[in-house]
Amino acid sequence: QVHLVESGGGLVQPGGSLRLSCAASGEFFSIYTMGWFRQAPGKQRELVATQTSDGFTNYRDSVKGRFTISRDITENTVSLQMNSLKPEDTAIYYCNANGITVSRGNYEQDKWGQGTQVTVSS
Repeated sequence: QVHLVESGGGLVQPGGSLRLSCAASGEFFSIYTMGWFRQAPGKQRELVATQTSDGFTNYRDSVKGRFTISRDITENTVSLQMNSLKPEDTAIYYCNANGITVSRGNYEQDKWGQGTQVTVSS
């Protein structure tokens, strides 16, 4: 079982920065992909950024050049540095872990954290 806990959300003015962090805990061997999704009111959850354990990163177009994802494989953490924030970045941000090897031959997919609110407003 993998348990994800996010931190770092809050209220920030347009153009400001926030850093989100997520730590995975529990009994597992490895996680292939960790990343961030977000969901704004009345909208579907969408991918923000993900990173695989072999370093491949994926960003949604609207955050490229503003957000940076980073992982610590040994500590099972993932962070999202968000710069030049815009009001349209306002959403609940969810940490995601996918491709989890719990033990030999035992795998899990798509674990989610509880979410952290990011509000960009003046």
